[in-house]
Amino acid sequence: MASPLGSTVARLVRGLQEEVRTAGRRLFDRHLRLAVTGLRRSGKTVFTTALAYHLRDGRGLPFFRPVHEGRYLGALSLDPPGPPFPLDRALGALRASPPSWPEPTRSLSTLRLELRATATGPAASLQPIRRLLLDIVDYPGEWLLDLVLLDRDFAAFSELALALAHDPKRVAFARDLLALLAETDGGEDVLVADRVASAFRDYLRQLQREDFALVLPGRMIEEEAPSRSPPFAPLPPRLAETPLWHRMAERYAAYRERVLQPFFAQWFARFDRQIVLVDLLAALGRGPAHFADTREALALALAAFRYGKNGRLRRLLAPRIERVLFAMSKADHVAPNQHANARELLRLLVADAARAPRLEGVRHEVMVLAALRSTDVLHIEHQGQLLSCVRGRLAEDDRETVLFPGEVPHELPQEREWTQRRFRFRRFAPRRLSDAGPDTHIRLDRALDWLIGDRL
Repeated sequence: MASPLGSTVARLVRGLQEEVRTAGRRLFDRHLRLAVTGLRRSGKTVFTTALAYHLRDGRGLPFFRPVHEGRYLGALSLDPPGPPFPLDRALGALRASPPSWPEPTRSLSTLRLELRATATGPAASLQPIRRLLLDIVDYPGEWLLDLVLLDRDFAAFSELALALAHDPKRVAFARDLLALLAETDGGEDVLVADRVASAFRDYLRQLQREDFALVLPGRMIEEEAPSRSPPFAPLPPRLAETPLWHRMAERYAAYRERVLQPFFAQWFARFDRQIVLVDLLAALGRGPAHFADTREALALALAAFRYGKNGRLRRLLAPRIERVLFAMSKADHVAPNQHANARELLRLLVADAARAPRLEGVRHEVMVLAALRSTDVLHIEHQGQLLSCVRGRLAEDDRETVLFPGEVPHELPQEREWTQRRFRFRRFAPRRLSDAGPDTHIRLDRALDWLIGDRL
């Protein structure tokens, strides 16, 4: 039986060997880290599941360049660099009868695929098969916004958090927190600190229940806060230099140093390509406050990522995201004749978020897709007009229905459009995943080609 010391040494050696292999792959463009980014309920887990499912043998991906050229050989699942993504469980949910959407992600998980295609060009005779190692990190959408805090000290965090709490669309949910802050003198009492922190967490959870996108710190919403740091709350400037301020600042610093910074350094600081998934229809359907909230949340979150051109040395030592795709998910919930409008509206919604990569000269694109299609399209004549409708199983009551989903505006909605409640898009349950034909998704192959096609 191996000794604990021997097991530890063997594990360290294996880790070092893997680091050396990874460095070699990155040096010769054989390794990509793909950031599947999105807020809560944006479809990250479904996208990752569908990506792995279709890449397995390339079926249903006619616009993925290696498949189109007849060079794609398939993909292998390898041991991931972190906690494994629950691919079998997610596929099991989609293959069940009736199928269901996979469970939302509650912790970080990783997926590693080795893609293979026959090589082209002068080097093909020396290396006939081209291999690309693809790493994907999945995580709860609530964690994304915590990246906003990486470059903010406690005073800056308090300023941002309290400005949000006083916002007219949020202030009703922050009433107890603000009342408690107004009556405290910032004394030494630990119970007061815990009460304020508890009120702050309750306020964040109310925002989550009301489907606000900009909720930070996101990990404080969890039933059990990260054990490596005690809970904290923002404080107004009048309490600066009080014992309560110092206590909260210490707790906030512990959260950043023990929870956020290791998480960012190990995973989020090392991406090469990025897809940002946006549930545009949900943002529209929830009204102007939530639409604006989604826009601000995306802009804040993406500002924390590192964008720029990657030379060989930078790719090896300090990679930056060199290509970004902004994608509306759940495109199958509206008719195809609305996709052009949706693309233009998405472009406007993410304009602020796209600013960070644009200023670094990074290529970015906007697309409308559905990683897993859950509806069919029907054309129905109604009062002399031909309507484009969708047919599918409604998520809320499991009922098969045909409906006219409504129109997506091609520009930011005017006030009268919000008051007329024009945007009432329904949610659909998944169709059973039984074949990888081209009708099981919408533009997943085009998205893959834009993100990674050049590396194969």
